[in-house]
Amino acid sequence: MHYCFIINAEPSKAGNADKIQADIDNLGESIDYEIYRTTAEKTATVFVKEYCAEHPKDEVCFVACGGDGTINEVATGMVGAAKKHLAVLAYGSGNDFIKYYEGKDFLSLKDMINGKAHKIDILKVGDDRYSINVCNFGFDSVVASTANKLSRKGNKNPYRWGIVKAIFCGRFNRIQVKADGELLNEGKRMLLCTLGNNKHVGGEFFCSPRAKNDDGLMDVGYCKTTTLMGFLGLLPIYTVGQHLDNPKASSHFIYRQSKTVDVHSDKQIELCLDGEMLPGNDFHIEVLPEAISFIIPA
Repeated sequence: MHYCFIINAEPSKAGNADKIQADIDNLGESIDYEIYRTTAEKTATVFVKEYCAEHPKDEVCFVACGGDGTINEVATGMVGAAKKHLAVLAYGSGNDFIKYYEGKDFLSLKDMINGKAHKIDILKVGDDRYSINVCNFGFDSVVASTANKLSRKGNKNPYRWGIVKAIFCGRFNRIQVKADGELLNEGKRMLLCTLGNNKHVGGEFFCSPRAKNDDGLMDVGYCKTTTLMGFLGLLPIYTVGQHLDNPKASSHFIYRQSKTVDVHSDKQIELCLDGEMLPGNDFHIEVLPEAISFIIPA
């Protein structure tokens, strides 16, 4: 197996190359590897796609060294390629994707190398965009879009401030949502909607507690618009993932498991794909079953 370690280009991640090299030196065994440093957003996807095309018969493990954005870029480049695997080393970065695998050490190179490959699903959005974790829109995408902008400016609590903004301008959304052809809202306003391949989003929100990333289905969590006081009452329940079972919250949610979701808005909106924003008016999202071979740490 050839290992290709992909490191985010951000200056704050520059030390990851030294960390990887030190971990490999301390491993006590020889591995075939290379290190690729991204130069800008989406360059990891381009690199992986080109590598897969140039080495169609080689077994390769692409190791995303970073957070959800890096994992998304690497996974996007891998879709459809044979004998290619995705692994994660969360060097200096927290993310939501790895929370699905409780008790696994995503900082251990040894555990990664001794891990087992398991086929997992990925969500395809439109023609060429993907979400391996969670796709969300409405209130959530206002939070994410604001948080991304604040994070680039060095804000220490970008998601908290994103929530504050969304409380005032992200609670009343005229977005039509269909799950496997079933219209969920019939023209009514919505608060938010999450399409979960995995369970967590935004660092602290247990948004899709029943989601499984290998069942060929996405978990659709549609939340109806509510008053400000109603929202404040829902938030702590939603944060810990009890919103589908707690009677105080469950009446506000429509829950489905589906293979496809269609989204329409007369006004341009943003979908949040693993933290990355995608603007538009119409979106078709579908599950690609077992599209990614993922290395679960030993």
